[in-house]
Amino acid sequence: MTAPIKLNISVNPVTDNPAPKGAEEKVHHHKNGKKIFHNPWPSWQELDPEAVKAHIKQLTKVDNNLDASFYGGSQRTRNPIARCMTLTKPNLEAAGNHFTLQIPIQRPKFSHDRVVGDASNLRATWLGHACYFVEFPNGLRVLFDPVMTDRCSPTQWFGPRRFTKLPCEVKDIPILDAVVISHNHYDHVRDLHPGRCSQAVFKANIGFRQLSHPTVTEIHKIHPNAHFFVPLGNESWFRSSGIDHVTELDWWEGADLVLSPRDENLEDRIAGSISARFTCLPAQHTTGRAPWGTDMTLWASWSVSSAGPAGAAASVFFGGDTGYRAVPTLDRQDEDWDERFANLPVCPAFAEIGEHYGPFSLGLLPIGAYKPRALMAPIHANPRDAVEIFADTGCKRALAMHWGTWVLGDEDVREPPRRLEEALLLKGLPKKGVFDISGIGETVSIPL
Repeated sequence: MTAPIKLNISVNPVTDNPAPKGAEEKVHHHKNGKKIFHNPWPSWQELDPEAVKAHIKQLTKVDNNLDASFYGGSQRTRNPIARCMTLTKPNLEAAGNHFTLQIPIQRPKFSHDRVVGDASNLRATWLGHACYFVEFPNGLRVLFDPVMTDRCSPTQWFGPRRFTKLPCEVKDIPILDAVVISHNHYDHVRDLHPGRCSQAVFKANIGFRQLSHPTVTEIHKIHPNAHFFVPLGNESWFRSSGIDHVTELDWWEGADLVLSPRDENLEDRIAGSISARFTCLPAQHTTGRAPWGTDMTLWASWSVSSAGPAGAAASVFFGGDTGYRAVPTLDRQDEDWDERFANLPVCPAFAEIGEHYGPFSLGLLPIGAYKPRALMAPIHANPRDAVEIFADTGCKRALAMHWGTWVLGDEDVREPPRRLEEALLLKGLPKKGVFDISGIGETVSIPL
């Protein structure tokens, strides 16, 4: 087993953190109005409330053609999104050849030692949706956007339920040094259950300036030294919940984390101290967990870099939740990358990230929840967008996320991998070995 460690944190200012010209002006900070943050690019468009209502209505229509056994319901079982809002647990075993059984799921095999096999490999394990557990060659262990619950909603009796089983629990992760949060939406960090807390705490927690509870508090209980890295506006919730190991950052700001052994005699067990730099970077998205106070906390992508035992740096770009560009209203058969829409403005932040922080050893990039495009494009990349982000940021390899776990868009939950292959071919990239799909619970080794 790995020796216990103590956690030393070096926070801002990181004086040598690169940033593009004008970053110090913080144009994403809203100067007036009720919002605190906003997307400052032509690639963004505000979400239309009526379009949101229409999207929800469309997704909750009854579909008599679905196999009722999948949802544990009657012949009038609703479609996937509507089923997600019911009390009924989906019957995964009775689902036959439906979507769930076509998304591979396995129990992860986490190492209980910091030294795992080839020390020149970066290892990434997809735990569903946007949650990845990454093992750096030097022993650093980082968890991204953990939601280790059945639903991504304020409660466990209402809201989207998993299409695919959770591959493991927090207690199954033997070593954890850092947790990175991209933003406060429920599918990226889970809220607290009102039955487990006081009414006052519950009301505070569903506000936009608050974060999650079950997964976060379980992580803190099992891994009390794990340090949380969050975008602006989220630190206060952690501290009010008794979690002091938290660092809040703005875009283009960074913090250094240092791990060192408690016992000098065990120094060689982790090849000396471990250091890593966590940098908060832009993304095109929004925040909010209730019908008030939209965009009161920041959203972000992240860079995590850490030198390996031989001095070679391993770097990960975590895309979090992001769009790439806004598109006009489309007919269902339209493709938003055809010649009519080829010159729409794209989010410039990803090229800036690639210029100042690339190339990355690995990108963790979202590919799902992208339909209807006129509604979702500003906030959710589709596979074609994801391939462009992959190129802009200078990722050498990438793994897909933000698909196959909850139904958040009206595309078939199985569709994103197929569309990703098409997008790679259109970009002149191979279908395999560059930007890949992994199974839930599968560990992928990335040579440095």
